[in-house]
Amino acid sequence: MRDLISREYWRELFKQPAVRWNFIYILILTILSLVLGFYINWLLGIAILVVALFGSQLSISRLRTIVVDAHEYLADLTYRVEQGQQEALLEMPLGMILMNKQGEIQWINPYMAKYFDLKIVVGKKLKEVDNELAKLENEHRNDKQPTIVTWQDRQFEFLVQKDNHVIYMMDVTSYEEINKRYKQQQIFLGNIYLDNYVELTQGMSDSDVSNLHNYVTSEISKWAAENHLLMKIIDDDNYLIIGHQISLNRLEEKKFKILDIIRENTSKQNSPVTLSVGIAYGENDLVKLADTAQNNLDLALGRGGDQVVVRAQDSEARFYGGKTNPMEKRTRVRARMISQALQELMAQADQIFVMGHKNPDMDSLGACLGIRRIAEMNNCECWIVVDDEQAHSDVQRLLKQMDNFQEIKEHIITPEEALEKATPNSLLVMVDHAKKGITIAPELYERLQNRLVIIDHHRRGEEFPENPLLVYIEPYASSTCELITEMFEYQPREGKGLNKLEATAMLTGIQIDTKSFTKSAGTRTFDAASYLRSAGADGMMIQMFMKENADSFMKRNHLISLAELNGSIAICAGEEDQIYDPVTAAQAADMLLQVNGIEASFVITKRADGMICISARSMGDVNVQLIMEKMGGGGHLANAATQIKGKTIAEVKQTLIDQLAKTEDDGNKESTEE
Repeated sequence: MRDLISREYWRELFKQPAVRWNFIYILILTILSLVLGFYINWLLGIAILVVALFGSQLSISRLRTIVVDAHEYLADLTYRVEQGQQEALLEMPLGMILMNKQGEIQWINPYMAKYFDLKIVVGKKLKEVDNELAKLENEHRNDKQPTIVTWQDRQFEFLVQKDNHVIYMMDVTSYEEINKRYKQQQIFLGNIYLDNYVELTQGMSDSDVSNLHNYVTSEISKWAAENHLLMKIIDDDNYLIIGHQISLNRLEEKKFKILDIIRENTSKQNSPVTLSVGIAYGENDLVKLADTAQNNLDLALGRGGDQVVVRAQDSEARFYGGKTNPMEKRTRVRARMISQALQELMAQADQIFVMGHKNPDMDSLGACLGIRRIAEMNNCECWIVVDDEQAHSDVQRLLKQMDNFQEIKEHIITPEEALEKATPNSLLVMVDHAKKGITIAPELYERLQNRLVIIDHHRRGEEFPENPLLVYIEPYASSTCELITEMFEYQPREGKGLNKLEATAMLTGIQIDTKSFTKSAGTRTFDAASYLRSAGADGMMIQMFMKENADSFMKRNHLISLAELNGSIAICAGEEDQIYDPVTAAQAADMLLQVNGIEASFVITKRADGMICISARSMGDVNVQLIMEKMGGGGHLANAATQIKGKTIAEVKQTLIDQLAKTEDDGNKESTEE
């Protein structure tokens, strides 16, 4: 064995270049020493030869001993490693199931066997042994990383090696319970704001104000105590709540019933109070948590109030409530402050660009005309960005009328021209919308997004510019034209006021958005309309703008004829190969509400750019805004819409039907809980 080891050793040893060259160097050195020794004296040469032979024999013997010992050590180590591997497979807390290509179990380790109650499973297919486990294997066979799954009421780290037909499972139930407890004990912060408290209490006696405040505070305190929350009063109309994540989960399951309780009970006392709540979670930094909670409250207020916004930083928001129409609560003070702030921003800019949304309507273009006039009254250059190709017939008529007003026509430019004119010191005003996705000039928005002003009357959505200079969003207003009309009261007196065309266009925008002052029209709406009439708005010109051509009239009636009734909801889907103007679809949705018994209408059509649009309207009992938001759109409680890309009308219709069914189920569930 030693000779065999030696031969094998030397064979392997001399295959290594370093060893081979070292041996050659020693051999050459020995030969030179011998030659030199015999050259000097033959006795010295013999002595050197004897020493060399003795040293070689000693080295070879020593190396042989080392090789034998190393071989025995490695053999023993290999045996112990193999034995350890076998024991690890049998004893380690990791389940293994080895299968063949047919899915039959070939071997399981003892750790895994206990989960099968020590039954004989080898030779059987996994599906026959445990159908649930087979489903997990099929679902996760392509996963690259371990996944947490639930099996036999326990949680496992689950990994499938598809090529080797092996399943690895580690019981992590205890760790997941610790993780769950940690998440449940995380802190959340919430801001509660009484939407209309200041306006509501202005005409009340001190005792009535005190009774109302005591009732609301008592209800919120009771609600907080029932849900294990800490509640602190910040102001007469502002409260702070702090709690754990587990409490927040329960509140979301109950859909924040406190909103309905306070609204309904105060309405019975003719003092309807609504709440807006912003809640933030998932952050250890309390300062960031407080900032996120405030941002969420701003979002709830921007959407009209009477709702809860729950959101972690940089994540999708969840909305609850929003079942009522927003109540008018704007003040002249806010309109004056916004007007003054806008004047200051205009004065700092070298030029101003104002634009509405794609497929502009009269409210959008009328608002643009109003902003241009305000800019001119403050001696500022203002350009209106319009895309003629996307304009509806009423807007086309307005643009044609501008031929008689050369001063205005000279300031109408295309998105391409605006992009050429824009400078870093320009100011961009977005009216009647607050979403980049529907703006008429996205490239202009990208360039001037840090020099941005937003004026809108739609509920604020999640898609919102990050750092606008000024935001004036009032869902309580009937239209953007109404908001801008109020600003004229605070403009310089020496400036030239609205002309006939501008006043008419703005009043037309208000009239169309309010359905001739029958929807969303408050006292401020009539004040604005009165101001515009006094500025020269022409009723005959309004009727001319609102006329529609024969083709649109026929298409709208054709759409209405396609309507299908589902209880109190009308769903109308246009043909796949037919293009409809968005305004025609919106008008069809409005007209369907005039049918007795219909509470909500949805009109689905294809646009010229291939996108599928839904125009949604309701009488107020059905919140079409929430339905459209879940399909990627938005709007108001009774007036909303969405645009969907890459789907057919039939697919969008089915998605809408499914969403309506889900909404109805959620409503029935809430009624049952109550």
